[in-house]
Amino acid sequence: MSFCLDTYLQQSEDYKILVSQSGFKECAEAIRKNSKEIVHINPGDKVLGIRLIGIPPIPVGINPDKKTVCITYTKPCNGTSAIELPVKQEDIDEILMKNIDYKH
Repeated sequence: MSFCLDTYLQQSEDYKILVSQSGFKECAEAIRKNSKEIVHINPGDKVLGIRLIGIPPIPVGINPDKKTVCITYTKPCNGTSAIELPVKQEDIDEILMKNIDYKH
């Protein structure tokens, strides 16, 4: 999946905001609390076509049963948010391959 997250959030209602207008630490905690599995990626790595920024390592939450992922999203004027998005299994597999805690 590769798309403009800004456009997706404006045009879809198929997502959940876990925390908004917050900091990286608060968003990371929200991701941990709302995910069955956590993988860590490096800042600047792409997830769903989006380069994630934040305090390393960046957590990405995965909920395989719901087919969703939880990521941080930063807008300069609005701070950082944690959001849960629906994804395909291929997207989950791609994220798992970027996990810096596990050497493939």
